[in-house]
Amino acid sequence: MAITDWPAAERPREKLLTRGSHALSDAELLAIFLRTGCNGRSAVDLARDLLTDFGGLRPLLEAEQADFCKGKGLGMAKYTQLQAVMEMSRRHLASTLNDKPCMNSSRTVKAFVSAQLRHRHSEVFAMLLLDSQHHLLHFIELFQGTIDGAAVYPRDVVKLALSHNAAAVILTHNHPSGIAEPSDSDMAITHRLRDALSIVDIRTLDHLVVGDQEVVSFAERGLI
Repeated sequence: MAITDWPAAERPREKLLTRGSHALSDAELLAIFLRTGCNGRSAVDLARDLLTDFGGLRPLLEAEQADFCKGKGLGMAKYTQLQAVMEMSRRHLASTLNDKPCMNSSRTVKAFVSAQLRHRHSEVFAMLLLDSQHHLLHFIELFQGTIDGAAVYPRDVVKLALSHNAAAVILTHNHPSGIAEPSDSDMAITHRLRDALSIVDIRTLDHLVVGDQEVVSFAERGLI
């Protein structure tokens, strides 16, 4: 049965408009993105097939271009559309941090760094550069490593922070293993960077470790 033949309250678009996007299942949200089904199957049926084939919504959204385009009802146009939507989401979060002090928006900061780093397959070390009011100046990826580590150089971190006239920074990196628990080496490099930055009067406000399901804050744990 076509979605247009469903009761209005059960159609994904109408359901979103009346109850909000949070009320929709993964398949219903994906169906709105797909817009149409194929071969006698509704967009929701197709969405369910894709979620099964890819193993869930996240693996589908993070699939490489070639793998994504092999999916039923997908292709280059859908891939580019999806990448544009995801980038708009990241830029929206960045804009929020520009307008609101980062330390007053810890939830948004966590969402932002997670959107930037959670899907990366190797470890990436990055930094949020902040002004004196703790608004975001820049988000910069500093170093990329292997699956289990990244070389971090305090001299380069300090040089970059100074070049952008940052008053404070938030450090962040991902754990490709998916486990956000800070390691001993994470704590050691955090203290080295904090001490190096403090020499030039730049505060290190936090270090966020991005995992699969959570983002761990050093500041919230009293580790910085």
